[in-house]
This record gives sequence, structure tokens and C-alpha cells, in this order.
Amino acid sequence: MVIGLLHASLSIPESRSLKDKRSALRSLKDRLRNEMNISVAEMGKQDLWNAAELAFVTVANEKLVVEQRLSAVTERLRSNPRVVLLDVHTELF
Repeated sequence: MVIGLLHASLSIPESRSLKDKRSALRSLKDRLRNEMNISVAEMGKQDLWNAAELAFVTVANEKLVVEQRLSAVTERLRSNPRVVLLDVHTELF
């Protein structure tokens, strides 16, 4: 069993309030959960309206599957027009 953790720091340039931020993140998190079989939680910068830190976790029997899922998450974050990916860090356990 392999557990993968991806920590992402995001900027949300269109956000003007915490309500805007929550809307953008809710949409992003729901889409990734449903499409990629991955868990996601907001882990930091919760009081800032234009930034967020998210943690994504997935589990599989093979390392390759975990790496592919986390790579796909990174690509989705990079291609999302509502957020800017500032930093990403991946760990496998």
C-alpha cells in the first residue's frame, strides 16, 4: 500500500472576500474529489481571502498509480483559471 500526499500553495487573484475564496475552493475541491478518487482539505491560510494551502491524499496498491494521480492533480491546479499554483510538494509513504 502506498499513500501519496500533495501539499499545494495557491493564490486566488479574483477573490475579493472570504466568500469568493470559499466558492472557488469548493468548486475546485469537489471536482477533484469526484473525478480523481482523492481526498482534499484546506490546511492553511484559512483567514486570507486571496491565498490557500490545500492537502491532497490518495492511496493505492502501486506507487505508479499514486504518482500518476498526484501528477494529474498538479496539472489540474496549473490549468485552473481561478487559481495560481505557487508551490507544490509531494511525499510518498
